[in-house]
Amino acid sequence: MRAALLVVFLAAVIASQSVRAQPQGQAHETRVPVGDVSLYARAIGQGRPAIVLHGGPDFDHAYLLPDLDRLMDIFQLIYYDQRGRGRSAENVQPQNVTLASDIQDIDSVRRHFALNAPVLFGHSWGTVLAVEYALRHPTHVSHLVLMNPAPVSARDFALLREAYLRKIGASMDRQREILASAEYKNGDPEAVAARYRIHFTPALRRPEDFERLMTIMKAQFVNQGSAGIIKARAVEDQLMRDTWQNPNYDLLPKLRALPIPTLVVTGDHDFIPVDISEHIARAVPNAKLVTIKDCGHFAYLECRDAVRHALEEFFRSAK
Repeated sequence: MRAALLVVFLAAVIASQSVRAQPQGQAHETRVPVGDVSLYARAIGQGRPAIVLHGGPDFDHAYLLPDLDRLMDIFQLIYYDQRGRGRSAENVQPQNVTLASDIQDIDSVRRHFALNAPVLFGHSWGTVLAVEYALRHPTHVSHLVLMNPAPVSARDFALLREAYLRKIGASMDRQREILASAEYKNGDPEAVAARYRIHFTPALRRPEDFERLMTIMKAQFVNQGSAGIIKARAVEDQLMRDTWQNPNYDLLPKLRALPIPTLVVTGDHDFIPVDISEHIARAVPNAKLVTIKDCGHFAYLECRDAVRHALEEFFRSAK
């Protein structure tokens, strides 16, 4: 038993030292064992350790690149593809991926990189995972960065859906046609990309940012392939049942006891209503809310300078 524990400890130390030995601009890739499968992870930077939690829930971390890497001078950014998605899909059965397993996987990543209390940096759906983990393991999180947060209650998810349908208008009919098509159901990357062109139309402020994101996402769907897309979609369905589709799902009352310094960043053109970010910021004691002008749902891409300023100010003042 002692020998096994020593092997685990040494593996964590080697993984941590290997990442720290990398030049700041060079990424280090690794696999994080989680039971009988493993998670793809990528680390870059030499700053404050931050585990990055991507959105979706059916996406992987690829859509965050290369733009989020620009923060490598502030953070040691540790990305990973959540179980059943991206390069963490091999040998994963979607029915075995739950909210509980996703939360446990964050802890596995933390321990793999030998981190005591890293920053949790969540985007969109990733903010839900960040909050869920922090509520369970507050001593293992130094700070929370919740960027363009998704709802943390079923009630706020209903608010999001109402606002979304209002913003997207008649384009929802075309989106429903794509969702019902055989190509989309079979995971055809072209059909998936066409759906998300409609879905994210109201999410970004500037057309050039929208086109840049769509190029990145289309490449992501092609890399996933049909089988990967279908698997990630099944995982998303399971996670939706565990959270927003449960009428009793509500983390807001629990957040009132959260002792972790928290930065909430949103944009005034985000397709997720600013009210949702305000609800989270009001619930967390002494949380800081930053609403960026002329910015949408992908603040790290659309408003890089404002995001950097918000992060620097937050970490300068946070205890």
